[in-house]
Amino acid sequence: MPAVLAVGVMANVMAEGALAASFAVSGTSFQVSSGKLTSQGLASYVQTDRSVDGKGHPVALLGIGDARLTDICQSAEVRTPVGTVVFKLTAGGDAGEVTASNLVIDGEDLVGDARFGTAEIGRDASTLDQVPGVHGEKGKFGLQAGDIEVAGVRSHAWSATGGNFRLKGMRVDVSIGGKKCF
Repeated sequence: MPAVLAVGVMANVMAEGALAASFAVSGTSFQVSSGKLTSQGLASYVQTDRSVDGKGHPVALLGIGDARLTDICQSAEVRTPVGTVVFKLTAGGDAGEVTASNLVIDGEDLVGDARFGTAEIGRDASTLDQVPGVHGEKGKFGLQAGDIEVAGVRSHAWSATGGNFRLKGMRVDVSIGGKKCF
């Protein structure tokens, strides 16, 4: 329980802009899913996340402007002294929409049915401007889009950060042998 509270406090501090969202990843990837994601901007480029042990994890950094999700599920398998548990966070659905501003997901993949209002594929990552603060290194491959909609979202990710999260109907469950998002 203290770890969950610490994560909540850190998320709140990041949302208020008092703490940078750059950190070493845990070495445990997690699942994220949603029925539908919409946003007024997407920027993406390839980078490498590093675990505390120095191991690199290639990811597509996905910057999403003002995200709106019908629902959200995030789950991770975590080894503990009593066995492997599933940490699962859910929100939205009947409780209402989930929202976040400047959502950044470092993902291994993203699956779903997508619609982009406008798209620029192959743009230099250093010139991306659809999502404030999300741009890569000069000379690197990038892509961006104006308004987006993705149905049936499924992703394996190493990290996610954002501001002003609104998680209506949030529920956290930690259980041995628990069910993951997908």
